[in-house]
Amino acid sequence: MLSGGDELSGYDIKKWSNWVLRFFYQSPAYSQIYSELKKMEQLGLVTSRMDSDGAARSRRLYRITPLGMDAVSAWTANAPYDPPTLKHSVLLRVIFGHLTEPQRLRELLQEHVAYCDRMQRNAAVEARATEEQPVWAYAKVALNWAERYYASERELALELMKDLDEAEAEFARARQSGDKGVVWPEREYWYEVEQRVKTEEGD
Repeated sequence: MLSGGDELSGYDIKKWSNWVLRFFYQSPAYSQIYSELKKMEQLGLVTSRMDSDGAARSRRLYRITPLGMDAVSAWTANAPYDPPTLKHSVLLRVIFGHLTEPQRLRELLQEHVAYCDRMQRNAAVEARATEEQPVWAYAKVALNWAERYYASERELALELMKDLDEAEAEFARARQSGDKGVVWPEREYWYEVEQRVKTEEGD
């Protein structure tokens, strides 16, 4: 955020990160922002000053240094590829779907569809706002991607709702095959499957 060259407060950074980053990266908490700013100042990556600006409360403003600009430029250009970490709470609930009713899973997926609709609309609105400034061209690219991502996520959720019907019927057969309810595979069988999967994946 500071790479634009302007002086920003921790509050400014939080607001700006909520504007764009929230669509594809977890927005940092205020405590994390101020902690990182303090570390960066100690490393000479940013400078800070107190500014009252005639207001009742003063605020600390931060500005990136040439050393800081070199560091963030080097990270952007040279940092190795870091695969995205997917933490999908809805899919985690689906994996444990045998512990609840299929209708409850559908309700969760309907909530997820509504969330994707909202995020897609918001990303589209914010992408249009970036058109006002040519220097926001790369932010616009990221926001356009976010709009497409949430549209795709919505479609995947709708397909998943259809897949639940098949899963429900298949799991019902497992329930009927056991005299005492569902019979889960023994631990050894899990390891056999794991080895077959590893062989097929070639890892």
